[in-house]
Amino acid sequence: MQVRSAKRVSTYICSACRVARRSGLKRYASTSPDIYDVVAVGGGPAGLALLMALKSSPKTSHLKTALIETQDLAKQSQWTLPSQQYSNRASSLTPSSVEFLENSGAWAHVDPDRTQPYNAMQVWDASNDASIQFDWKADAQRYNASPRSVATMTENANLTAGLLKRIEELGALDSLLSNTKVSSIQMGEDDSEGLDLSNWPVLSLQSSSDSSDLSRIAARLLVGADGFNSPVRAFAGINSHGWDYNRHGVVATIKVANSEVLQDAGAVVAYQRFLPKLGGPIAILPLPNGHASLVWSTTPANAAFLKSLSAEEFVAMVNAALLLEQTDLTFMLNKDNGSTITLLDEFQWREKHVVGQHGLTLLPRVLSVQENSVASFPLRFRHATTLTGPRIALIGDAAHTVHPLAGQGLNLGLADARSLAETVAYCVEHGMDIGDSMALERYGGDRFGKGLLMCGGVDALNWMYQLGTGDGIMSNVVSGARGLGMKFFGSGFAEQTGLKGRIMKLAEGS
Repeated sequence: MQVRSAKRVSTYICSACRVARRSGLKRYASTSPDIYDVVAVGGGPAGLALLMALKSSPKTSHLKTALIETQDLAKQSQWTLPSQQYSNRASSLTPSSVEFLENSGAWAHVDPDRTQPYNAMQVWDASNDASIQFDWKADAQRYNASPRSVATMTENANLTAGLLKRIEELGALDSLLSNTKVSSIQMGEDDSEGLDLSNWPVLSLQSSSDSSDLSRIAARLLVGADGFNSPVRAFAGINSHGWDYNRHGVVATIKVANSEVLQDAGAVVAYQRFLPKLGGPIAILPLPNGHASLVWSTTPANAAFLKSLSAEEFVAMVNAALLLEQTDLTFMLNKDNGSTITLLDEFQWREKHVVGQHGLTLLPRVLSVQENSVASFPLRFRHATTLTGPRIALIGDAAHTVHPLAGQGLNLGLADARSLAETVAYCVEHGMDIGDSMALERYGGDRFGKGLLMCGGVDALNWMYQLGTGDGIMSNVVSGARGLGMKFFGSGFAEQTGLKGRIMKLAEGS
């Protein structure tokens, strides 16, 4: 898609903004750039959701917008897979996220046959066999409320295609600058025609395929939806603090043999088992047709080993992670390659001797793994020191990156997009400059604390399960205390006092 010329918009710029950030910032002084109200860099779900929300609101649909993406969005809008195949990039959408997508008209374009709501979770700690069950269906019956889901699983590509189809329905395809990359971002100059762009970000655009120059555009509001290594955040001089976990998330699409386990007494169940001595939890998240999305957080060495296995061996290791003790898993992960005993033989022998002791036979049994679906990615925690600056806003991974154990990364990005779109609508309705720092504080005030609380809470939960991974007395004490905590939250007292309900609300993203 090509950049189109834009008409001039209102030339009002507040006096404070005229002098903001002039010192030390490079400027452009060549031909006048095209003028846009909102420019988003990054065509992932967060950026697309922002554009879709702006175009679906009567208050902001008239704004001149652009979304810049290096990939081919036309191909992504036509994404499809056979009914029995699923992408390994799948996410849990909370009820709040689904409500946002429904109200803005995007959910109607998400393929429902590739979504799977679930309303129960079962969580185990492999160090002490403690467990806790969350059943939203039973909770609704108990309080005579309408049935609800904790989340809805779908592939990221299914969501992206739905957002793009909604954007097309809104007649906003000309806002999509596909196959385009940002070669530089600099501050503008006073326009020769009298428009002062000295505090406006000006982006130079190039073709993704051949790096040929396309155009220059100026943004009244520049939105960074450009991921973990956000160039927009770097341009704005906004720091991001956090750390790497030295862990990788191994993902795959699996087929569950006893798929009825995923639907226990009418409740669709997600499973998670914490493996502290192996580096993190393993989660089985239900997809349609007896399939599930696997996310296994573990060490880089273990991740590399798992990716090197044949399909049969990989399935054996996943079943082992769901059923065996951590000492058995450690042995299997470090098994001598020269041994004549296969991992499948090893698992089957050990299963006969230990599974009956732990009461985990109701966990799903993995039958197969989808070809070419095993992959991994590094796990990290980051949060920007602020979400806004003069004519700058950050959303999605550009603003915060969270451990996947609670499945909240994509939901945070959608909530950011929703809040920023509402802030822009408020500014337009009240005659405010949408790029003014004070105006953008409405968005930052709404999302900064909520995002930090979610990211920090997930980080604390992760570290809690990294303690007590040794074999000494203190490790046993920590593990035992953690087990008592899980049993407490699964008790009737926790339900009566509302503590369990609060955890369930957190899982819903509310």
